[in-house]
Amino acid sequence: MLNYIIIFLISMVPLVELRGALIYSQAIGMPLLASYIICVIGNMLPVPIIYLFARKVLIWGKDKKHIGKFFTFCIEKGEKGGKKLQETAGKGLFVALFLFVGIPLPGTGAWTGTLAASFLDMDFKSSVIAVMGGVLLAGIIMGLGSAGVFGALTALF
Repeated sequence: MLNYIIIFLISMVPLVELRGALIYSQAIGMPLLASYIICVIGNMLPVPIIYLFARKVLIWGKDKKHIGKFFTFCIEKGEKGGKKLQETAGKGLFVALFLFVGIPLPGTGAWTGTLAASFLDMDFKSSVIAVMGGVLLAGIIMGLGSAGVFGALTALF
C-alpha cells in the first residue's frame, strides 16, 4: 500500500510526473496496470488547479524578491510551450496539446501542457480532456518501455 502512495505522490511532482513514477513502480516490481491507473490519477489531480490558479499566482509573484526568478522561469516556460504549441498546431490546438503531453520528452508533461493551455486561453474542458488523453498516451508509452516492448522490437528489426 505504501508503494502505491509513493508513486501517487511522485506522479504529482512537476517534471517527474507519471513518466518517472511509472518507471519507479516497475523498478520496484509493482503490477503495471495498477501502477498505471494510480499514476494517471496522481498526474491528473493537479491539472485543474494548475489551469485555474497557476498563471495568476505566477504573474503575482514574478516581481517578488525571493520567488521572482523562479516564477519568471515558470512563466517563460509556459509561454514558450504555448507558442510552440500554437506554431505547430494552427487550428489543431487540441491535438497539438494532446501530443505535446502524450509524447514523453523532457518538459512536455501535464504541468507544462496545462500551463501552456492556460496561457493560450484554451477553454477549461478542452484543455483537461487533451491533457488527460496525453497523460494516458504517455503512460502507455512509458509502460510499454518499462515492460521492455521497445527493446524486444528493436531486437527483432
